[in-house]
Amino acid sequence: MFNKGSKLYGIITGVCPKCHEESMYTNKNPYAVTQLFNMHDNCSNCKTKYKIEPSFFYGSMYVSYGVGIAFAVAAFVISYLLFNSSLNVSIVAIVASQILFYPIIVRVSRNIWINLFMSYDKSLAKR
Repeated sequence: MFNKGSKLYGIITGVCPKCHEESMYTNKNPYAVTQLFNMHDNCSNCKTKYKIEPSFFYGSMYVSYGVGIAFAVAAFVISYLLFNSSLNVSIVAIVASQILFYPIIVRVSRNIWINLFMSYDKSLAKR
């Protein structure tokens, strides 16, 4: 399920969706906020072009909405149902989770978006 070659592997690790050999991002750390959106143009292993067309990753904004909602629901469930917090504290937990996990949400959304359009090709992987 989380093995090299699966969509989930590509989404979680942020590697090239075609060969799964290198990170698509110039800095793997999403919390290096000034470099959050910086990506390589092509994969150095298989030469896959990441930006299929101009403004390709604008579509990931739609995905980030859903991912953000998932984080918000998780924050609510943890704070309100698990810790029996008040509704006000739960709202603060939701806002805090959105701020704290913003870089993760952005990266995961981009990874999901590109993996919707490209699939792993075993023949391109390093041997």
